[in-house]
Amino acid sequence: MKKIALFLLMLNSAFLFAQKEASGVVKDKTGSPLPGVNIVEKGTSNGVSTDFEGGFKIKVKDGATLIFSYVGFATVEKTASEKMSIVLDESGGQILSDVVVIGSRNTKRTVVNSAVPIDVINVKEVTTQSGKIEINQLLQYVAPSFNANKQSGSDGADHVDPASLRGMGPDQTLVLINGKRRHQSSLINLFGTRGRGNTGTDLNAIPAASIKRIEILRDGAAAQYGSDAIAGVINIVTNDNVNELTGSITYGVFNTNAKGDFLPGTPNTKGYRLDQNGNGNSYGKDQDFDGGSVRIAANYGVALGTKGGYANFTGEFLNKNKTLRPAYDFRKGFGDAEMQGVNLFANFAVPLADKTEFYAFGGSNFRDTDAYAFTRNDGERVVESVYPGGYTPRITSKINDNSVAAGIRTESGGGWKFDLSNTFGMNKFQYDIKGTINASLEEKSPLEFDAGGHSLLQNTTNFDISKNYDSVLNGFNIAFGTEFRVEKFEIFAGEEGSYTTYDTNGVPITDPTTQSAPTVPNPDYDPSDPDSSPTIPRPGSSQGFPGYSPANEVNKSRTNFSLYADGELDVTEAFMVSAAVRFENYSDFGSTVNGKLASRLKLGDHFNLRGSVSTGFRAPSLAQIYYNLRFTNFNSSGATEVLLAPNDSEVTRAFGIDKLNEEKAVNASLGFTASFGDFTATVDGYYIQVKDRIVLTGYFDAEPLNLGVSEAQFFANGVDTSTHGLDLVLSWKKTFDFGQLNATLVGNINDMKIDKVKNGALDEATFFGKREKAFLLASAPDSKFGLNLNYSKNKFDAGLAFTRFSKVVLVDYADEDDVYNPRLVTDLTLGYQLSKSLKLSIGSNNLFNVYPTKQDEQGNTEAGGYWDAVQMGFSGAYYYARLGFNF
Repeated sequence: MKKIALFLLMLNSAFLFAQKEASGVVKDKTGSPLPGVNIVEKGTSNGVSTDFEGGFKIKVKDGATLIFSYVGFATVEKTASEKMSIVLDESGGQILSDVVVIGSRNTKRTVVNSAVPIDVINVKEVTTQSGKIEINQLLQYVAPSFNANKQSGSDGADHVDPASLRGMGPDQTLVLINGKRRHQSSLINLFGTRGRGNTGTDLNAIPAASIKRIEILRDGAAAQYGSDAIAGVINIVTNDNVNELTGSITYGVFNTNAKGDFLPGTPNTKGYRLDQNGNGNSYGKDQDFDGGSVRIAANYGVALGTKGGYANFTGEFLNKNKTLRPAYDFRKGFGDAEMQGVNLFANFAVPLADKTEFYAFGGSNFRDTDAYAFTRNDGERVVESVYPGGYTPRITSKINDNSVAAGIRTESGGGWKFDLSNTFGMNKFQYDIKGTINASLEEKSPLEFDAGGHSLLQNTTNFDISKNYDSVLNGFNIAFGTEFRVEKFEIFAGEEGSYTTYDTNGVPITDPTTQSAPTVPNPDYDPSDPDSSPTIPRPGSSQGFPGYSPANEVNKSRTNFSLYADGELDVTEAFMVSAAVRFENYSDFGSTVNGKLASRLKLGDHFNLRGSVSTGFRAPSLAQIYYNLRFTNFNSSGATEVLLAPNDSEVTRAFGIDKLNEEKAVNASLGFTASFGDFTATVDGYYIQVKDRIVLTGYFDAEPLNLGVSEAQFFANGVDTSTHGLDLVLSWKKTFDFGQLNATLVGNINDMKIDKVKNGALDEATFFGKREKAFLLASAPDSKFGLNLNYSKNKFDAGLAFTRFSKVVLVDYADEDDVYNPRLVTDLTLGYQLSKSLKLSIGSNNLFNVYPTKQDEQGNTEAGGYWDAVQMGFSGAYYYARLGFNF
């Protein structure tokens, strides 16, 4: 027994002697530490990951080789030693470009040591472990305070998803591409739940396959980047890899079995599925799946010269069918829109000298979309000889989104960095209304109309200068620059029949005293009522969406000039402070000055304390100032003609609505980061106060003004709001003999309050009443938590995600609360590496086919279905298969 014990002791001693501990730090070429680098002992499953400061410790066999791998960087193999210093270079051996890290213009600043919360999302990793095929949906489930949802029955918003940070408006988040300002969509959201009265940036116009990573700054940054950055900044960094063809082919479908008890005959339930080949008011065959989608994406890069130049190209094709879900009789086409799209993007860099390069990037996105409007079942809007039993018009759109940026960046012998660039972007939104009619033309009417549209052009010129002084205390970075921006907004008219009312002879009505439209019997005629008429005139314009007329046309522009300066000082290795100030002058409303202070304090090897305070602003968009339209508002009570009057009109002034001014904000945040080997955590509390927030008012009685409409609404600096919240990201990553495990918990708690309604002498309940308040407060759920679990071993990987959305309360057309109870959504994905170049993945988003809380049978929801457009969506389970390739 003693011999056995002695033998085991000697064996154990030999084993311990054969092992040693290797430790060190992994950095990039700029000297910045790289967190999350995978380190594996070659030939084994023994591995660790670097911590927030790029550090690592690992016990290995004597003489072992360590493999260091990190997405976007070349893999490095080194013999293990007690003290190691590893520098990773970007894959392909190209020059490492100084990409602006949002929240700081210090090129040495990383996520770990920043003074403000930043998420860095590896898009390639996310897209291979998820069935999400659009950027908005990807970010919805991986970024704590990002929210986006599909709309239905919301005109143009059916085709462009509104998205936001921390419950703010879509136009209060600034989007950058490679650090350069991205233009917004020309669409302004009028209906739905999120983004009412707001414009926003169309993130889905950027192909996911072109993106290397997405950086999300969750902090007010107007003092650094200008207007639109009240809630934060999203910076999209595009691919620059070469000699590699990557991409995927994805196919998916939705489960049509909507959860809930529905009355017999409910549209889009069993036996009553809308026939999409008919007039939108007849039923066809049942089907178990709909919304079939095909996405084909490819990315390839080539080297330009031998000094690190590159040209990277991306192409993406998407074809997605409609989804149709249970709805009320007046909205038989409730569901997601159909879409066909082509997305192209390119990214270039060419060295001109040792420290000078020319760069350019840009893309073109085209989408052809198709969504059902509200159903016309009978009455003056239905011509029975054309549409027996009624019809459901379709709002289709052609969206063109184009952008190009180009510049030169250089570094002087003294270390000064200069960047001169120009960025051009344009979004054009064209409406074509199909399956419709101009009822005043009766049988002579076309059934399709060009309804006109709108466009937004933005051109931005930047000149940025920065320098880092390593000799000033522990490091000092100074940056300053200027920006000049031109914006132009247009509304262009459609064809005559899309906006005109015709008389009984088919001539446009110009003199109502001598001309009259065709009529139909009035079912509500009361002979005893002298104000009651036995007939009702047929309305003009295209049904579903009235076209823009020459009276709606707009061609307005403005300029903006700004100056900024910011600095960061590492007072000690542990203590950093930064400050920024920005002056902006708009040609249409004047000047504003904003500032920001931020700091980070290292409390030890494992903790960082950070915080910031800033002022901010957002200029009213040109669309909010000049947009105007006459439209038909449908609900269960019927149709109402509404005028949305431009802010500079006499009608707006007659109601006492003032000229739009900028929104003014105060932001504050306080949080900490923690790192313990394989575990990291960031927790950040925030406060956002916005004064003079621009909102879309309720409907005012317009009958006394004889405008030809029943109601009118306006854009106004209508409310002051304050928001308190907390963002949380906990991450754990560990390699075992049986495989690698990752776990990430992301969460957001958000509490917005309306501090004041600025209705002046107008009735508050009409100006911004209970219903409008509920829509604003529902911009984000009170809380959202997501737990993402991933496992990988050799050729197999799996991902399981749970996302919980808290309760949302909206107010319907009957002025009653529509309560959407908390819901837990489960996503599952399974992947297998078929070969070195091919990977097959299958999975499901919303695996258990969970739906929002079903509303009552009264038909008073905003969208005309049994659910509103809440954060989790209303299309149910989605099943997909994807073949990824890498050559």
